[in-house]
Amino acid sequence: MRLKDKVAIVTGGGSGFGEGIARRYAEEGAKVVVCDINTVNGKKVADILTQGGAQSTFVKCDVAVDAEVKALVDAAVEKYGRLDIMVNNAGVTHRNKPMLEVTEKEVDWIFAVNVKSIFLAARHCVPVMRRQGGGCIINTASTAGLRPRPGLAVYNSSKGAAITLTKAMAVELAPDKIRVNALCPVAGETPLLAEFMGEDTPERRARFIATVPLGRFSQPRDIANAAVYFASDEADFITGVAFEIDGGRCV
Repeated sequence: MRLKDKVAIVTGGGSGFGEGIARRYAEEGAKVVVCDINTVNGKKVADILTQGGAQSTFVKCDVAVDAEVKALVDAAVEKYGRLDIMVNNAGVTHRNKPMLEVTEKEVDWIFAVNVKSIFLAARHCVPVMRRQGGGCIINTASTAGLRPRPGLAVYNSSKGAAITLTKAMAVELAPDKIRVNALCPVAGETPLLAEFMGEDTPERRARFIATVPLGRFSQPRDIANAAVYFASDEADFITGVAFEIDGGRCV
């Protein structure tokens, strides 16, 4: 197993891409801390992993609140003795609409969850990884940060910031043997899909899929497979990458 005995935190692990990553990490032998703000979803995923024979626990956390992120990292280290992988997957968006209709409250919320959370996670996981002699941080960004779609200006820019932050962290943390990479999925079958499209209709789905050369939305397992690779020893010379998982969308 490619992640045997590694300890991973997966934020937003109660659904969508995060759930997919948590499941694949468990399949590959990792001890998984499922983090989500939704207790019902998060506990459900952690229980499924445990019932499947994995070591897993759930920690409720608002990733935009420093004290809660500290408690999350502390809980992982207390439970499993170390932290090898930090997956900053939790993310939010506004509904697809003209930029000037996005509220200030929405802007603050999106940047807090999509960008500030990465900084907060680093504040608390990097010291742990330094003491261990290295680690891996994976940030879920988006093709929206590379090839923006109309109607999602604030979300697009938050993911662009996440990509730049990933690269900056990769350079700064490389001497500590901490690798930092970003996953850039195209729109996928997750709870955010309707928000990206404005409304979930067959017509809107067809319009989105038409922009993807391989002709489908991404699936959680697509993202999870990439997350396994970046966390594995096979990727020990890979850092600072914004990896497109997009069926050719960014070509």
